[in-house]
Amino acid sequence: MCRHIAYTGRPRALAELLVRPAHGLLRQSWAPRHQRHGTVNADGFGVGWYADGDPLPARYRRAGPIWGDLSFADLARVVRSGTVLAAVRDATEAGADGEAAAAPYSFGPWLFSHNGAVPAWTTALAPLARALPTADLLGLEARCDAALLWALVLRRLREGDAVGQALADTVREVAAHAPHSRLNLLLTDGETVAATAWGDSLWTRFEPGALAVLASEPYDDDPRWRAVPDRTLVVATRADILLSPLKEPPA
Repeated sequence: MCRHIAYTGRPRALAELLVRPAHGLLRQSWAPRHQRHGTVNADGFGVGWYADGDPLPARYRRAGPIWGDLSFADLARVVRSGTVLAAVRDATEAGADGEAAAAPYSFGPWLFSHNGAVPAWTTALAPLARALPTADLLGLEARCDAALLWALVLRRLREGDAVGQALADTVREVAAHAPHSRLNLLLTDGETVAATAWGDSLWTRFEPGALAVLASEPYDDDPRWRAVPDRTLVVATRADILLSPLKEPPA
């Protein structure tokens, strides 16, 4: 499992969101408060952010735990952005992909993260993988369920789906083939942030016209945080937030 967060609002230093809060992503890497599966998220981490005037996000990813990277502590103090997506990773199974398996995944303007697991994903999702272009399969960043999920989402984005629709349709499709999956997905294009609650915790903090945060768990004890019901799609901008139920696929 993992912990992840997406923020859009006034530009803030990465440290304000991830490092300084009492229960920020840094602390969630070793002491999460709402994690239902796994206990320590030390198998890599990553942060993606957008700079003014550039539609393509930058990323910083590492294979080790976030608490052991002194370079990130320095970077987080000075880098500011109005839209950020970050994650700390607890690997579902052993692998040698290192930082390539750490979210966020990226293509064009999009950043993506997966909090969860797809049991026996190499066989359960084989029918979906066969429907992808060969180039997409050969171009997977890592050999893990999250990388394949990203390829499935990305195909829909390239076909013109909005970020929320791409997540919702992918979750329903994957759940139909692997019904015991945990599929908390997180996606942004730099303006809109979208997430699914499907098997693990998801929280929102929304201040109209000011900020929207979607996160595995609150980074502080502000009473404005709201827990998202399971089987829900959340789509948010700084101006609006919409929660929609995600129906289970037919048996």
